[in-house]
Amino acid sequence: MAIEAANIAETARITRVIELTTPKWEEQRRVLDDARRLDVAVWVGRARVDKYHGEPTAEEIAGGLAVPYETVVGTPQLLTYGGASNLWECLLGNGTSTAGQSLTFFNNSNAYLGVGNNSTSSAAAATQTNLQGSSTLRKAMDSTYPQHTDATTSGAASTVFRSTFGTSDANFAWEEWGIFNASSSGRMLNRKVESLGTKSSAASWVLTCTLSLS
Repeated sequence: MAIEAANIAETARITRVIELTTPKWEEQRRVLDDARRLDVAVWVGRARVDKYHGEPTAEEIAGGLAVPYETVVGTPQLLTYGGASNLWECLLGNGTSTAGQSLTFFNNSNAYLGVGNNSTSSAAAATQTNLQGSSTLRKAMDSTYPQHTDATTSGAASTVFRSTFGTSDANFAWEEWGIFNASSSGRMLNRKVESLGTKSSAASWVLTCTLSLS
């Protein structure tokens, strides 16, 4: 369900911004605020999709020469049990840089953002290990991602993953997404079921996922 659509002028072009919501998310907003006031740690992961006509280069996007025709901001996702276990094992020193393992690090060499077209038959569940759609695709990280700056301030509580899906990639309805540590198999960190739009070969979509623990 979309509750907000704003037109924002950028370099003489227009980006339509849509923030998704559900009754559950509206309740979660209040719970998250209460938890933070009580100093309870909260995990939040949200996706943003910037949609571009054609296939602009990373340099054109970074320089503001390419402007998305639409941006969709999603609602919080579910941390899987397997994803939580990977985080704890890596914290304890049991992670590995070897590709394709359950405890492989979610670094630039191994992290992937995946999208799929399942919207109805399988809601997100903590026991899941993969996306559920008949059509799915995982894309490797863009250059320099994931991004995190080590510090002891509030900004250090977040990390950002980003992948670009070009005109030939994932041309189907995006109804689910997740973060993975392998191009196939491996470990799924999280999963979210939400409608981000239907991609075609006329467009490139940039999927950005921000995870925060605060």
